[in-house]
Amino acid sequence: MTAYYIRSSLIIFFCTVFCVSSLIEIQAKQGGEEGGAMKLEVTCEAFKEGEMIPKKYTCDGPDISPPLTWKRPPEGTVSLVLICDDPDAPMGTWVHWVLYGISPEILKLPEAVPAKEEVLGGAKQGTNDFRRIGYGGPCPPGGTHRYYFKLYAVGKKPDLGAGATKEEVLSAIEEHILAEGQLMGRYHR
Repeated sequence: MTAYYIRSSLIIFFCTVFCVSSLIEIQAKQGGEEGGAMKLEVTCEAFKEGEMIPKKYTCDGPDISPPLTWKRPPEGTVSLVLICDDPDAPMGTWVHWVLYGISPEILKLPEAVPAKEEVLGGAKQGTNDFRRIGYGGPCPPGGTHRYYFKLYAVGKKPDLGAGATKEEVLSAIEEHILAEGQLMGRYHR
């Protein structure tokens, strides 16, 4: 009788392990292990991953936004969201750009997106930590900082007017992210 229970327990244990590992493998094939979100590749012709951001995209130059490109987002994408921030700022993460409601048909942002509430045929710009609408480039108080351009493919369009903060946008999309990617550049002063 005891051998029967031990065998049954072992069979159940190994079946559970097999099923869980199969589910993890399926989830990874469908786009990743973090909530099932697929990966988007974000690139820039002005700098590559981990490289220095040219001065023209910073407060030491004309302070214009860099040109960014990405591949077509996954099926079901209703809008794209772009957030640029600096996690190395002395007082915590500093937000440089919040852009949301970008059409999924748009696969690149031109250099120097205007600092207007609405751009790119209906996308809205939020308020950065400089308390301005649009892009505010790297402007570290000293040292080398990292700047992350994070792109999210979202299954809904955020129901927010222009001027929303990073936190408001992320809260509006958190349950609807289908894919994400980022490009990191550095800047030194």
